[in-house]
Formats: sequence, structure tokens, C-alpha cells
Amino acid sequence: MTSLPSSVDVAIIGAGAAGLGAANALKNSGLSVLVLEARDRVGGRAHTIMASPDVTFDVGCGWLHSADENSFVKIAEQLGFEINRSLPPWRERAHGKAFPQEDRDDFIRALNAFYDRAEQAAAEAEKSGRDAAASLYLEAGNRWNPMIDAISTYVNGCELDQVSILDMDAYEDTDINWRVRRGYGALVAAYGATCQVALNCAVTLIDHAGKRVRIETSQGTLIADKVIVTVPTNLIADEAIRFHPPLPAKVDAARGLPLGLADKVTLALDEPEALPVEGNLRGATMRTAMGTYHIRPFGQPCIEGFFGGRYAQSLEDAGDGALAVASIDEIVSFLGNDFRRKLKPLAESRWAHDPFARGSYSHALPGHAGDRAVLAAPVDGRLFFAGEATSPEFFTTAHGARDSGERAAEEVTASQIKY
Repeated sequence: MTSLPSSVDVAIIGAGAAGLGAANALKNSGLSVLVLEARDRVGGRAHTIMASPDVTFDVGCGWLHSADENSFVKIAEQLGFEINRSLPPWRERAHGKAFPQEDRDDFIRALNAFYDRAEQAAAEAEKSGRDAAASLYLEAGNRWNPMIDAISTYVNGCELDQVSILDMDAYEDTDINWRVRRGYGALVAAYGATCQVALNCAVTLIDHAGKRVRIETSQGTLIADKVIVTVPTNLIADEAIRFHPPLPAKVDAARGLPLGLADKVTLALDEPEALPVEGNLRGATMRTAMGTYHIRPFGQPCIEGFFGGRYAQSLEDAGDGALAVASIDEIVSFLGNDFRRKLKPLAESRWAHDPFARGSYSHALPGHAGDRAVLAAPVDGRLFFAGEATSPEFFTTAHGARDSGERAAEEVTASQIKY
């Protein structure tokens, strides 16, 4: 789009999965719709790149979580994207001697016992109305506690001391996880290909004081009857986008739902035949600051590393390339020094330093599980809110974001009806 129109019926802020979900849902509504996106691409935290001519890398989301209930599965089929339905390698497969089977079995028992205690604690918290940090339900002195915390950094983007037990229990996981061969980010981009989007258009102010809403952007001012806000919570919490009159309840809710951090790196692998396709590599490291590694995803000549929480933040803060250095050092400690010459950095994410994300996905702080509903609630029949953080049960996921955009679009349509 070369220039902004002066006015539209509905402005959608953010062209991630939520914004594109809303835009697609409004296509046949008879309303004029425009998506405003600060980046030079659509997709938001879903982004696929060719890290090398033979390595496709999802810089953001990569798994179709709860695939049997994931709305992107049907979209992938409609758009001709091949879905890989083979089992994920998280628990089932382990490569090498870094995490012996006996230790793995013991760890899984401790992890399952923690989840059982957490589920019981959430049921009690539901009755009493007293939320608590999930870390309180670790077994005192259990040697696996640091690794259970590491799992939380991958799942929640943060350690368990920052996770609401009620929110953790609200998440729905069917344990079916599939992948998109061409990349989840590529699928989301294709889903948005027919939407009207203004790129490089950062929104700074949403002025809803008048009869119509005035939106100030880096490309000028736009007037809209309705606005759907789909930006990550950290942008609302930091007031990177301001509301006039102020919306303190929204800002407070966003601050109760900060984005945790999960970062990824991909390393080119020389002589890949020496390692198994779709292998899993993790050490019995007994510490939370650890990576987990996916060997040769889709048979590609690479290893993907995954880091979360405070450790991921410290690696990002160390500068470009720090994730790759940490990955190579840890992989070499597992597989032997011969692998140092076989690994070469290709690409990595740095979501905390992305100015339009400022993190990866949301978690509710202890005492703030109810903030998802507060953030999702419409304001004055003119401002609507979507995004993964507003999903009651599929937060942290791209399909949760997409579905929330569709829900916000339905709210917009319903607000048009005059009784």
C-alpha cells in the first residue's frame, strides 16, 4: 500500500496471527478493513526464513500445538501446505549418552509428579480464589527441580516462580504436535496474503475521545469507526502505543501478562549422516540455564537449539551470536570436541530485542490469571482486543492468537447490529 486512506470502517493493529485472523474473518462483512503493521512483513512472531539453501528455519513458532484442535491445520490443507504428523522428539527420543535412560526415566517421573501436584493445587486455588506461583509445588530438595524449571522456560518463556498456577492449569494441551514442512511462519504469511495491510506503519496513539477513533501512525493519521488491537502485551504495558483517554485497566492487565522469552538458533551440520534424523539432544545438566536441541529436523543438515527464560535473556543481552556460541559449546560437551568443526552458526532469534515484540509469548504472573479476560474485553463497542495473551486456553500459541482475532471480528460485527 503506497499511502494510508483517510478513513476505514475497521483498523486492525498488528499483522500477526491475531490480526490476520480478524482481517480474514471480516472479508465478507461489507466493512472496509485495513491492517496496520509496524514491520516490513506480515506474521509477527511467526516468521520463516531460509537460513541456508537447504535449511528452512522457523525463527518464531514452529509447532502446530494441539494439532487436533488447531485451526491452522485446516488452513494449511486449504493452502496446500504439507503437514508433518510424525511425533515430536521431546520425550520419546534421546541421542547419545548425555542423558542416560535411567536418568531420563527418573526425570520424567519427577516431572509428572510435579504436574500432578500443580493440577491439584490449581483445583484448590480455584475453590479458594488464592492463586500462587507454580514454583511452590516443586518437591523440596528434588535433584531434578532445576531441569523442571528449564522445561518451564521452554513452555512458558519463564521460570516457575513467575507462573500463575491457575493460568498454567487453564492451558489446554492435547499432546498432539505437528509441523509445517515449509514453515509455520510461511503458512501464516500465506494466510495473510490477500489481506489489506499497510506495512512499515507503526501505531503510536489510539485516540478514542471523539465519535470516531483517531489513530496516529508513522505514516500519518487514520480515522476508523472500530479498532482491533492485537499487539503483544509488552507494547501495551510499556505504553509504546498510548490510549487517549487512558485505559489503565488494559495497561495493568498487560503488565500482569508479560511476554516470557524463548529463543531459537540453527546451526549448519557438516557430515550430518553421523547423527539421527529428528533426534533429541539434552544433557542431565542439573541446572536451569540449559539448551535443548533438535537434531536434523525434517532431515535437514542442521541442529536447532532452544533456550528460554532468564538464560535466554542473558544470551540475548550478550549480543548477536551468543546463542550460537552457547549452543556449540553445549553440544560439543555432549558429543565430543570433534563436533566443534562440524557446526556453523546460520541464524538465531532475539525476540526480547525485537522492538515490535519485546518477548516471545505471554504468561500470567501469580495472582493475574484473570487478566486474560480483562485484556480481551471490548471498550465502548469501538475498541476490541485480540492476541495470544487474550486466549483463555490456547495462549502462547499461533492458533490461539488466530482464533482470538476471529473472536474480536465477531464482536465487531455484533456491535454493528442496531436493535
